Amino acid sequence: MIPTQVLDFERPLFELRRKIEELRGSAEASDAVTREVDALGRQLRKLEREVFQNLTPWQKVLLARHPRRPYALDYTASVFSSFTELHGDRLFGDDQSVIAGLATLGQRPVVVVGQQKGRSTNDKIARNFGMSHPEGYRKAMRMMELAARFSKPLITFVDTPGAYPGVGAEERGIAEAIARNLKIMMGLPVPVIVVVIGEGGSGGALGIAIGNVVLMLEYSIYSVISPEGCAGILFKDDLNNPAHAPEMAKNLGLTADDLLRLGVIDEIVPEPPGGAHADPSGAASAIREAIERHLAVLDELGTGDLIAQRMDKFARMGVVHSGK
Repeated sequence: MIPTQVLDFERPLFELRRKIEELRGSAEASDAVTREVDALGRQLRKLEREVFQNLTPWQKVLLARHPRRPYALDYTASVFSSFTELHGDRLFGDDQSVIAGLATLGQRPVVVVGQQKGRSTNDKIARNFGMSHPEGYRKAMRMMELAARFSKPLITFVDTPGAYPGVGAEERGIAEAIARNLKIMMGLPVPVIVVVIGEGGSGGALGIAIGNVVLMLEYSIYSVISPEGCAGILFKDDLNNPAHAPEMAKNLGLTADDLLRLGVIDEIVPEPPGGAHADPSGAASAIREAIERHLAVLDELGTGDLIAQRMDKFARMGVVHSGK
């Protein structure tokens, strides 16, 4: 199916895919049509390589936010053979921006937590555009404790612009909820694998992102602040028209390549040609393979080693050598 929501730099690819679909759907199934479809297919693959090998950081930001990009619930349905969602934080309510529950990876039971933005207007509102309240992080904390209690690996999917900054969230202790998750995740006695699938925004992302292994999809982003927010602070840009956002995207070092070089993440999971939204099943297969591969390595570590490896991993971040 050809996407109807297209970014500017995707438009030539969109037009080629549309021509191919039109030819395939035509009544005439001649050798000439087949040859033309094959030629257009080769042209499409070449153009995809040219476009996606030369993306700017800002274009990757746009891809990370693509309206058709797979979300956490898409991956719970495709990466795992089963998923049973659990609700509520047992304190206040059920924050729908966080999905959580029990899943099966192949034949292996795991615990899953993810951030969900929503697609339709009503769904986006219900899920608060992926911006979690304190009860969302406390729901995630329930799952972390469940994973520890039953000795099951924890898999998290990060995709949020950031934690919700509203008055109600502050009144119910958003900072404390995130901080408590950081503490709990650092000491979990089970393997923890984090996958950044879209936007990784500030502490809102970090609240479910302390892992033994941090993976990042090729065109996802992970940063302390959004490019628009950074431009607003430094240049007083209007958030609805942030002229300096592309420049800030470059300077923030928020792409997967940047973060792998800095040691913030452990591996980049390659996306299919055209991005995860062009082939969701291909993206899911790549994520599943990476999770299974890293779990096999983490299974060799004892409880103490898992915790020590995780603590050492995050302690090393931000270390600067003077060269003297």
